[in-house]
Amino acid sequence: MIENRSGKIIGLLFNTTAWIVAPVLFGIFVGKYLDEKFQTEPWLFLMSIGVCFTVSMFGLIQMALKEFKKIEEGNQKNEKE
Repeated sequence: MIENRSGKIIGLLFNTTAWIVAPVLFGIFVGKYLDEKFQTEPWLFLMSIGVCFTVSMFGLIQMALKEFKKIEEGNQKNEKE
């Protein structure tokens, strides 16, 4: 039972980290590329980081809502037993 919980916790930690790191790294590379291509330093870089941060926050919120729903269902299931 404890191993199952730790696996879920590690999976949740990995997903959370991925939702934070992946969009921001994508925004960094895309922003630098666009700034070099269009000579708009630093505006497209900052805009791409902002958009990716917004996507990251949206993904984190969606993931948290799903996890809260799972926890709530588990609590209701335990109350019935």
